[in-house]
Amino acid sequence: MSKVWFITGTSRGFGRAFAEAALSRGDRVAATARRPGALKDLVDGFGEAVLPLELDVTDGAQVEAAVDAALDRFGRLDVVVNNAGYGLFGAVEELSEQAVRDQMETNFFGALKVSRAVLPAMRRQGAGHIIQISSVGGIGAFPTLGGYHASKWALEGLSESLAAEVAPAGITVTLVEPGAFATDWGGSSAVHAEPLEAYDGLRSAMGSRPRQPGADPQAAARALLEVVDADAPPLRVLFGAGPVEMVKGIYQQRLDTWAQWADVARAAQG
Repeated sequence: MSKVWFITGTSRGFGRAFAEAALSRGDRVAATARRPGALKDLVDGFGEAVLPLELDVTDGAQVEAAVDAALDRFGRLDVVVNNAGYGLFGAVEELSEQAVRDQMETNFFGALKVSRAVLPAMRRQGAGHIIQISSVGGIGAFPTLGGYHASKWALEGLSESLAAEVAPAGITVTLVEPGAFATDWGGSSAVHAEPLEAYDGLRSAMGSRPRQPGADPQAAARALLEVVDADAPPLRVLFGAGPVEMVKGIYQQRLDTWAQWADVARAAQG
């Protein structure tokens, strides 16, 4: 059976790739963007299968209105993809409080608003799948991305709790954790803090490291179709070969550190 999707941030990047993949196989999509004019080519290509909607995920009233419009048009929502987001670059000392709040408003609270708005309909249906676009940066953390990591780690914790809460209603939650892809996450969509001289050396060292070319978002879209079509979708899934190896090292280092300090942990119990 064809599915009805609600996808945030479909003007480009992952969101656009996800929408195109779903539409190309005959699904219907409520495609949202802050500037819905950017969705004209989707409507031209797929006609009535696309519902273009204006949506700034930081605006709760707009979120509710967009979800209502999608339900009015399609009658149900099978897959909801919280994709809207951007990167915030800067060492923690360089980040203004407002910049971090803005990052959380989009990457975290935006996903929270959409998730809360679609749950009543999914509960009535007795089914539904919420896809949270997290990041390998929701598992590990790297210098000069502390604000971004904070938003994704918050999304990871919220979504794991949500998954347990809504499973009895037939609703599934999946955290998608991509590595480096050729999207605009670090391009014109990104926000950069005012640099402090104290971190020039760190930035120089990081800039000298070889960088892997970003993977194709269309491949990620094909992978997402496999996830949403699975009989038992995962709570977490990595996208990209790099994260598969990276995460092994991240968790092994944590396990080694916890084991090294296990005596102190036990002593803390008294």
